[in-house]
Parts: sequence; C-alpha cells; structure tokens
Amino acid sequence: MTLSIGFMQAQEYKVAKSSGRLEIREVNHVVVEGYSGNEIVFTSRSGKRDDDERAKGLRSVSANGLEDNTNLGLSVVDKGNVIEVQQLKRMDGPEITIKVPKGVTVSYSHTSPHGDEIEFKNVEGEIEVSTMHNGVQLTNVTGPLTIKTVHGDIEGTLNASVKAPISIVSVHGHVDIALPTTVKASVKLGTVYGEIFVDPEFKMDLERTENNMVKFSSDTVTGKINGGGLDINLSSTHNNVYLRKK
Repeated sequence: MTLSIGFMQAQEYKVAKSSGRLEIREVNHVVVEGYSGNEIVFTSRSGKRDDDERAKGLRSVSANGLEDNTNLGLSVVDKGNVIEVQQLKRMDGPEITIKVPKGVTVSYSHTSPHGDEIEFKNVEGEIEVSTMHNGVQLTNVTGPLTIKTVHGDIEGTLNASVKAPISIVSVHGHVDIALPTTVKASVKLGTVYGEIFVDPEFKMDLERTENNMVKFSSDTVTGKINGGGLDINLSSTHNNVYLRKK
C-alpha cells in the first residue's frame, strides 16, 4: 500500500556516478539510455504528478519504508558502489527515462504483471534483466548481456563492439536478435517447442563430431560464425528463436 502525498515535481534527478551498479527493482515504466556523461540522470516522461491541495508541503511515503526523495515517484538510494531504484506505487507509477554513463552496470528485476516492456538504448555497459511478465527491447547495446524473462518477448540489435557473454532466454516468448554479419561468435540456439531461424548471410559452421559428422540435438543448434569467438546463447522454451543480420 502506498500513501500518495502530492508536491511540486522536479522533472530531473541526478546522481554523480560514472561507475558501479544501478539496480532497478519493480519500476513499471522505464527506458534506459546510455550516454557519455558522468551522472545517472532520471527524467519523468509523464509530466507533473497530479496536484493534491491537501498534501502541499508533505512527501510521498510507502508502507515498505520507501520515500520519494526524487520528486519523480521514485526512491533512489546511493549505497556507494550500488544505486538502488524503486517506485513507490505498486501499480501504474511514473514513466521514467534513465540515462547511464558507459561504465555503469544496469540490473533490472520485475515480478508483477503491472509493468511495460523494458527498453535499453545505446547502453555500452553490462545489462542484467530478470522479469516474469515484461518484454525486453534492446537497441544498439554492447553487452555483456544476461536477459531472462518468463512470459515476455525479447527483441533487439547488438552493435559491432558486442562483448560476451551473451545469454538471452525466454520461456514463453520469442527471442529475435540481430547481429552484424562480421561478428566472430560461438552460438548456441535452442528451443523445445518452437523453431529456429537464421539469416542465410551468416556462414555458420555447425558443431561436428570426431568423425566429421554434423552434430544435431532435438532442441539445440550449436555452431560458429566467422570461425567462432564470442559466446552467444539464444533460447526460448515454447516459442521461436530468430538470428538475423543487422
């Protein structure tokens, strides 16, 4: 339960950090963008919060001990090497864009059914995602990446400077990832009940046995692109996996 108490809203909140770990928990509507600055910048995309004349001069607090110290509907706590971010409202909540410097690792976790698709744009640091219901959109990200969702789809593009390991897994949603055709990668593509599709421009050498026979399993394709290199794992249990050229 959240006690919603209105106030004048600041449109931005900044934390002077260019390294460390940003942990975003149960924030329903968020876009994370990489940039070349030295601060983590939180910006509201939803405009001013509803005015509540009765609450002027007061602040918003929640039953689980969070305080809105940003005027954006968020609690942001600096614990040194870790920045913890949570929203106060259980449902709905603010629409937030977070800009992160290149050296910041971003961790996003979400368990409720109330959130939107989580989007990452131009992020050059490590990304970790663990969700139940959210889809994940990746645009021009570098990695390393550890992305897991139960019910959501995962789609995106990785840039030419991609860094391993890359693990992108959905249980019920599809996984659709675009890579530059020049990438050197050792790939593992897996599905139990879906299908696997690969762009023909990827010259994939499938894994072979000692007798030079192509090795297949019932649910996994393993091979090398351009001689092998980065470890890339794309998997969906109940849906399709797509590997396409960028």
